[in-house]
Amino acid sequence: MTRTRHDQPCFQLRLVIDRDVVLGPGKADLLERIDACGSISAASRDLGMSYKKAWQLIDTMNRYFPSPLIATTAGGSQGGGAQVTPLGREVLDHYRALQRDLEPGTSRHAQALMALLPQDLPPSGD
Repeated sequence: MTRTRHDQPCFQLRLVIDRDVVLGPGKADLLERIDACGSISAASRDLGMSYKKAWQLIDTMNRYFPSPLIATTAGGSQGGGAQVTPLGREVLDHYRALQRDLEPGTSRHAQALMALLPQDLPPSGD
């Protein structure tokens, strides 16, 4: 079950194993921000999540792939950091490609499914 809110109907892609979301929109965004920032703490701040939550997401991803998606170096006088590994980039590239495949602008199946929805959707009941 998703807890995010969307003003318009949309598709969200998740890779799930048992009860764990191995990869989804939030984890993909985290990978991208770590790649851009070179730091888990900076990436988590940019995304408005705690450092602990970012590490939990990274740990979940790393448990299911054959090698880590994020490589870290310890802090100290030289400063620490994190970078997306080649496997992490490959995973992210495939995930983003699948997301593009689901977009109603490019997928006839997504367009057809969205066309079946009423134009005036009622507000959610929560």
